[in-house]
Amino acid sequence: MHPPRFTAESSSHGIVERDFTVDGIPGVLWSPAAGADRAPLVLMGHGGGTHKKAPAMTGRAQRLVTGCGCHVAVIDAPGHGDRPRTAHDEREIAALYRARAAGEPEGPIVVRYNAHLADIAVPEWRTTLDALQELPEIGADGPVGYFGINMGTAIGVPLVAVEPRITAAVFGQHWPDALAETARRITVPIEFDLQWDDEHIPREAGLALFDAFASREKSLHANAGKHKELPRFEADSAVRFFARHFDRMTTSRA
Repeated sequence: MHPPRFTAESSSHGIVERDFTVDGIPGVLWSPAAGADRAPLVLMGHGGGTHKKAPAMTGRAQRLVTGCGCHVAVIDAPGHGDRPRTAHDEREIAALYRARAAGEPEGPIVVRYNAHLADIAVPEWRTTLDALQELPEIGADGPVGYFGINMGTAIGVPLVAVEPRITAAVFGQHWPDALAETARRITVPIEFDLQWDDEHIPREAGLALFDAFASREKSLHANAGKHKELPRFEADSAVRFFARHFDRMTTSRA
């Protein structure tokens, strides 16, 4: 495996942003402009219908870089961002729009489509992680976390379940249907976000997914509000979560 091929670079406010590709998969890596030779890595999954540089991704990455000195990597999910849509993507998106226009539940379509995307994206993420760990500023022995909400959870749960290098994860806001069985294989520390008044995901469904994780250390963050009203301060909580666990791992290895 070779390191990522960087295609663009910029910096501001102490953060370096580098676009890259790995086996044709487009991604972006945010890093501290200065600091230790090695720093932890957080893989971040974007939501459905968005992309690697969506405002939520950029904002969370900036918090992680400045708050705990991490590198943060995001890749475009299949059919998203700079990646072309397949005929399957177009059919599922059209079905989602029809259900939305008719006032019908979106969950069954989203769950089905996200499971399909996860089948493709999990191997891509593992290949990307292999490549990123070839970089001297990351290395193969540093802590790795995962942060993904909504579709980022649909892809992240099966990824974390099979990837032993990931030792802490933040998930939230997804149905348990295709994920609960896989979540039962996850034992790393978990932080889980849930919107109490989510108009798409019933709170009982969100609670069922949280309950499914086998992690001995897991915390539920339930906030009042609808699906798209996740408070921004939850991103700051995620920074503290990763900083705490990365520090614990670094100390244990010292």
